[in-house]
Amino acid sequence: MSVHRSGTAHRSRALGHPVARLRAVGVLLLACSLLLVHPARAADVPARGSAYMGMGVVAHDGQGGLPTPGDATQTEGVDVSSHQGNVAWSTLWSSGVRWAYTKATEGTYYTNPYFAQQYNGSYNVGMIRGAYHFATPDTTGGAAQANYFVDHGGGWSRDGRTLPGALDIEWNPYGAACYGKTQSAMVTWIRDFLNQYRARTGRDAVIYTATSWWTQCTGNHAGFASGNPLWIARYASAVGTLPAGWDYYTMWQYTSSGPTVGDHDKFNGALDRVVALANG
Repeated sequence: MSVHRSGTAHRSRALGHPVARLRAVGVLLLACSLLLVHPARAADVPARGSAYMGMGVVAHDGQGGLPTPGDATQTEGVDVSSHQGNVAWSTLWSSGVRWAYTKATEGTYYTNPYFAQQYNGSYNVGMIRGAYHFATPDTTGGAAQANYFVDHGGGWSRDGRTLPGALDIEWNPYGAACYGKTQSAMVTWIRDFLNQYRARTGRDAVIYTATSWWTQCTGNHAGFASGNPLWIARYASAVGTLPAGWDYYTMWQYTSSGPTVGDHDKFNGALDRVVALANG
């Protein structure tokens, strides 16, 4: 016991020495500088709500060339989110864009603050428009997110100008690629969302995904192809292999111009086919 007290007293006197204090301050400053140079890994994770369609496609599948011109008639479209702010829809219309999807919701915690300007603005210049939901299967169930989507802009009406809602299911920007779910659990989550969306709106939702993510996280499940139109994400000169079950794509997101400009898409058909999908 006496040795312990002596050692403690010695250390206390040593820390009281001016040189010791300067050394302690130096160590503290060095630690702070290291934290600034090497911030915590969590700082690299984007804020919840900031995800947008195709956010993980470039990182995982890369960015290739533009589509090769072919004989098939296709109709140009765009998809936007809060990153685009107030969109100049008349400019896009003049460039040949005829349909658009706007991010409405994410999880059960986020709504796009620019949704009204984007969703109604595209409609007002003459475009056929729709809304999409960025899925976060690790936060709440599929049915709950479908309800949130419908209640915050993802509904549908048979006016010939409103496309069915789209489920954006892709890489998780906030954590594990498959949101911590097994392939069978992911299929169940997606099914719950789609069933609830149909129950609320009478329409089958569009599925937006990338073949590589679909293969990794659903086991390349083929069970949705008969009812749900496919919106494939592939930034290359050709669509490439589609997920299992789908013989053709309805829409193709073929390039990402970055979050400030938006992504460009092609509808697999002339404008009358876009109208047909809107009418159901």
